Amino acid sequence: MELSKEQYIEVLNHSLSCGGEYSEIFLEDSYGTFILYDNGKIEKVNFSSSRGASLRVVSREETIFAHTNEPTFENLISLANNLKAIASERFETQETLKVEDLKESEKRNFSPFQIPFDEVEIDKKVEKVLAGVNLLRDVDSRIKQVTISYSDSCRKVKIINSEGTIAEDIRNYPRYSVTVIGEDEEGNLFIGYAGDAANEGFEFFTEQMMKKVVDDAVRQVVAQIEGEEAPAGEFTVVISSEAGGTMIHEACGHGMEADLVLSGSVYRDKIGQKIASEKITVVDDGTIMNKRGTLNYDDEGTPTERTILIENGILRGYMHSKITSKKFSVQPTGNGRRESYMVLPIVRMRNTLILPGDDNPEDIIKSVDYGIFVRKMGGGQVDVISGDFQFGINEGYVIENGQITKPIRGASLVGNGLKVLESIDMVGNDLGFGVGTCGKDGQSAPVSDAQPTIRIPKMVVGGIVKGGKE
Repeated sequence: MELSKEQYIEVLNHSLSCGGEYSEIFLEDSYGTFILYDNGKIEKVNFSSSRGASLRVVSREETIFAHTNEPTFENLISLANNLKAIASERFETQETLKVEDLKESEKRNFSPFQIPFDEVEIDKKVEKVLAGVNLLRDVDSRIKQVTISYSDSCRKVKIINSEGTIAEDIRNYPRYSVTVIGEDEEGNLFIGYAGDAANEGFEFFTEQMMKKVVDDAVRQVVAQIEGEEAPAGEFTVVISSEAGGTMIHEACGHGMEADLVLSGSVYRDKIGQKIASEKITVVDDGTIMNKRGTLNYDDEGTPTERTILIENGILRGYMHSKITSKKFSVQPTGNGRRESYMVLPIVRMRNTLILPGDDNPEDIIKSVDYGIFVRKMGGGQVDVISGDFQFGINEGYVIENGQITKPIRGASLVGNGLKVLESIDMVGNDLGFGVGTCGKDGQSAPVSDAQPTIRIPKMVVGGIVKGGKE
């Protein structure tokens, strides 16, 4: 049920009547489909839907919050009265703020779509899964198991706040992923995984996209089956643009989220300082057309933008929500995101990327006498306080005399985010995106990351130490 402006104003003013300095209504309506192919058949077809609203009131360092799965005017007024009672005990006495009017925010469209998911029959969605199965049929006899998943979801949000604005956004999240398990002659099992996703409609599921995902997964598992155990030690490392921006997202991006900066991340108190190679510029951009992390407005109603984090090696700023921006006395950057109406917004990345440089990717590889080429990154661990990280390599190769040669397996990258950024000495003129769902504080958020081909002159690679030593 849609409320009138007058009703929204009444809810906001009720919630503010015991001294809050900011109040916000968050409305959400979402639905989705998930299809899983495994063990030679369609194992799951799940449908989901959710509808609800929350109310948040902020006063200085205090935040109070409540939500309901029936967003009627009566229920919102009830939430406001409950928060009013809590505020009377917790908030310092101050002048009562009054909302007089509400204005619709301008329409923005960085995520246009053609075919809504709810207009597509389930059989058509199942066909997309089976198309991937057909692409994998007889592709390699060493592949023993195939898992394919299809998912779509649509999330419609509306944010009404005491600053007098109403902001709306529609996010469509298609995702397609393929996992293959291969077996070598000794019976060892290896996994190849690939996926793609966006903020777009059903038109995302093209044959070209599905074939690329399938080919990527197969190539990874074949490289592992045929690969040698990775050497361990310090090597020159080239990370391909095909690897996406996993490292910049994990090792650097989280440390530049302002709430983690306040907790003591490695990037705290370094604004204006040189923290990276002058070849490195890093941005978090919520406006790149149809990317998975793209938003027209964040979940606080702030318009998204291209936020410069590092510019030619200099740390320029952090990612902010409304709350953290006040603590830093800056403007919010549109990075306030929440998993659903049932939780508070926190600072989250959107599309985080190293911008392309001037070097030809082929020249970067030719510049290496002996080193490691990383084509696909895997998962890993990061300490945002120290910046130390370790990532697996899903697909890697040895570089010898400027040529990519034999594949390797069991390799990982070990390093420190700041030291890696400082040492990068070649940056390609290409750019490749990766997609994912980022977890933080128990919440998930759709994101993407990207980087050009980069060269790191010295980096620790975990694997088998030459000579057989551990």
